[in-house]
Amino acid sequence: ITILDTIADNASSAMYVLGTRPVAPGDIELRDAEMTMTVNGETASTGVGAACLGHPYIAALWLARRMSELGTPLSAGDVVLSGALGPMVDLKPGDEVEATITGLGTVRTNWEVPS
Repeated sequence: ITILDTIADNASSAMYVLGTRPVAPGDIELRDAEMTMTVNGETASTGVGAACLGHPYIAALWLARRMSELGTPLSAGDVVLSGALGPMVDLKPGDEVEATITGLGTVRTNWEVPS
């Protein structure tokens, strides 16, 4: 595993933000979904679902097959992070981060160091 694999897998962070409104896979065309992330109100990263191996489902399908091969298949309710839609952004304590994905909605968080 290279550093690029580690970054792509979010292994160095182990953090993510979920919205409160689940969306069924067939209710949105993830390949075309546009993402905009702002930090402190300024655009910091943009991208589309196609940036993830051409379609986020490709990464999710690979993961589902691999986990099944390993004897630990995915279960209903598992969170699957299929990959970044845009470039990484450096954050510092106190930053306010907002991400909007068309068809999914918007999530917000404040970046803080745990005490």
